[in-house]
Amino acid sequence: MVEATARLRQVRITPQKARRVVDLIRGKQAAEALAILKFSPQSAATDVYKLLASAMANAKVKADAENTYLDEQDLFVQRVFVDEGTTLKRFQPRAQGRAFRINKRTSHITVVVSTPAVDTDKKGNR
Repeated sequence: MVEATARLRQVRITPQKARRVVDLIRGKQAAEALAILKFSPQSAATDVYKLLASAMANAKVKADAENTYLDEQDLFVQRVFVDEGTTLKRFQPRAQGRAFRINKRTSHITVVVSTPAVDTDKKGNR
């Protein structure tokens, strides 16, 4: 079983908007998830698309290092989640000398792809 991870940190997308996109691909086959992201209208879809492609490339490199065969059709999105990053705090002037705070939120997005686990019996046969 090959498992590979890719992380994208400090993305200028709010976690709430990124989670809408990430929920579309959770548990899907990786190639199918790329097709879904390619045609999603949300702006976060482009960043998640690149991240998923990177995770798939990481899996291929990891399989080559372990001298195992990897078919990209076997990969599926095992875990994908969005954590909240740092928040940039900005101020906008308002009436009568007041200040209005604007929060510019960031996200950390993590994608884990893997191949399905192969069951082996006690003799080591598949």
